[in-house]
Amino acid sequence: MIMQPGDQALAIRALKSAAPYIRMYRGKTFVVKVGGGVFVEEAATRALIEQIALLHYFGVRVVFVHGGGPQVTELANALGLESRMVEGRRVTDRRSMDVTTMVLNGAINTRILGVCRELNVEAVGVSGVDAGLVRAHKRPPVQMASTGELVDFGFVGDIDVVDPAVLRTLLDSNLMPVVSPLSADDAGTLLNINADTVAAALAAALGAEKLVLCTGAPGILADRADPGSLISYTDLAGLRELCQQGCIAEGMLPKTKAIEAAIRGGVRRVHVVSYQAPEGILGEVFTNEGTGTLIVADVNALTPAEQHGAGG
Repeated sequence: MIMQPGDQALAIRALKSAAPYIRMYRGKTFVVKVGGGVFVEEAATRALIEQIALLHYFGVRVVFVHGGGPQVTELANALGLESRMVEGRRVTDRRSMDVTTMVLNGAINTRILGVCRELNVEAVGVSGVDAGLVRAHKRPPVQMASTGELVDFGFVGDIDVVDPAVLRTLLDSNLMPVVSPLSADDAGTLLNINADTVAAALAAALGAEKLVLCTGAPGILADRADPGSLISYTDLAGLRELCQQGCIAEGMLPKTKAIEAAIRGGVRRVHVVSYQAPEGILGEVFTNEGTGTLIVADVNALTPAEQHGAGG
């Protein structure tokens, strides 16, 4: 690539603008969760991992948590298995659990590690089963408030406790953990856990500076049908109001619960950004303007400058 003088000046200005954030976040822990939609296209996968790699190069201690919902559905359908989602959460029978394990712990996790090797990021794949990272129990049947239906989610887990010792060991060795959200109960039965839920629990347990949720949407929208209705920042009260107004539904519902759990667990800032934006993560973290939605405990604690530009 040939860089013109104007391009060089632009790059230098960008570095100068980002420098305060790089100093601020060096040595801090970010948990970055990426939905499975980005892994549908190889180019999109690489572009997103390049952004995460830059965080790693800048000295941020990154824990990369991934989903794989579209890939699980695709393989399940190919095998003649029915896929069912209830309020954004997958119902998982025994055969579906086998498919989920193959996709998350196998195909997706290994694909990420392959790109990390190409980018010279020393990464290690783990799951919630490894070293007791996530201990969980099988979710009992749940009566859905919206319909009154009693739903048995099958081999879906609810988290009992997180022990992040294995992640700290990897981070202290300058390795990037790539985490599949599968876990197991005390009898060793594998359980599927929503990746947003796992990411929030890990962020709280690690005392992370940020939890970054990468989705197919630009961020949280005031109108789900209008990508231009992006909400730059909000707090837990605002998030609950959006849920009550019906602005948040389906796959965003588990995210709102994860966001609240992370903030109540001590994570100062949660960001919802698009994995489709070329520089969605970097623009949200290293610029004043941001690219997605920032969620904090109380927006009144933000300075006027932060409210004007909700990134960083």
